[in-house]
Amino acid sequence: MAQSFDVCIRGAGVVGRTLALLLARERLRVALVAPPAGTQPAAADVRAYALNAASRALLESVRGWPDAQHATAVLQMQVQADQDGMVRFDAAQQGCDALTWIVDVPALEARLADAVRFQPLVEQVAEPVAAPLTVVCEGRASSTRAEFGVEFDVTPYAQHAIATRLACERPHGQVARQWFAPDGSILAFLPLDGAQGSSVAVVWSVPQEHAAHWLQASEEDFTQRLREISRDNLGALRQTAPRASWPLQQARARHWCGLLPGQGRMSWALAGDAAHNVHPLAGQGLNLGLGDARTLARVLHERAAWRGVGDLRVLRSYERERKAALLPMGMAMDGLQQLFTRREGALAALRNWGMKGFEHSGPLKAWVARRAMGTD
Repeated sequence: MAQSFDVCIRGAGVVGRTLALLLARERLRVALVAPPAGTQPAAADVRAYALNAASRALLESVRGWPDAQHATAVLQMQVQADQDGMVRFDAAQQGCDALTWIVDVPALEARLADAVRFQPLVEQVAEPVAAPLTVVCEGRASSTRAEFGVEFDVTPYAQHAIATRLACERPHGQVARQWFAPDGSILAFLPLDGAQGSSVAVVWSVPQEHAAHWLQASEEDFTQRLREISRDNLGALRQTAPRASWPLQQARARHWCGLLPGQGRMSWALAGDAAHNVHPLAGQGLNLGLGDARTLARVLHERAAWRGVGDLRVLRSYERERKAALLPMGMAMDGLQQLFTRREGALAALRNWGMKGFEHSGPLKAWVARRAMGTD
């Protein structure tokens, strides 16, 4: 007899697997659409995520948090403008163990895959199956979102992100560093390999007209340019992984839930990058996606007993809550991106003045830190 499911999740990335484990904890039967083993691309994955305390607690609750070697605690953050403006955040001043954790993506995905494998209420399937609720977690290029006729409003930035890994001459000291360069690029060094490590994950947002050049540049030219922007903060740099690149955008689906076309009362919902994209300069993308998973699992848990998992009233409460949470973060990231990629001299002076003022703003700075850490 064919097995029946309560929820079908399309997309077995971090958000999809986390949601599957949360829903299984609610005794729901979940079909997780994942490619067969061995069909994943063999290219090295150079991504790393900055995960806050709320995301860590969520992943720990489903046994998905990787070990300390693959989840480096950030004790300080330093953000430097193109002149003398600087903002520093310190975990000790915030009264916490870490501001955030830089998590290696392959290690995180492997830990979640193990947790899914040992959860009997989650079955990995190769093709979508019928269920009262289908949740789309396929990422920004979701084909299912288009299949369901969901409009995805995209505001492209004139920037591409270039990501790689570096071995540094000096240890990172568990400090996450970011520089806004005069040419409009934004460079981030994220600490890896634990407390004593000297490796960093790189995310360099460059003007789109320069992306092809820096992807093809020699390692010597590439690392020299990063060393210049980083003001020789970590000394000599050596590239240890390939470079990857993707265009940057802000985007949001107009609707995050609805009825499946031609499927009676079966419903769908979006989560993660299938629902929204933000600029990576504050490292909040996956935190927002995991917030989607947490909220959707909670509203399904809290629904009245006579409402099914595909009840649109329940799903619309999820949509309203997450859109409200996304709005200030999306506006802040878009505003910062626009401010720091403009090259006019007057704007440069204004943003450096603003950063210096924010550094000494006291309660405002503390509130922003708590919001970013997921503790407010």
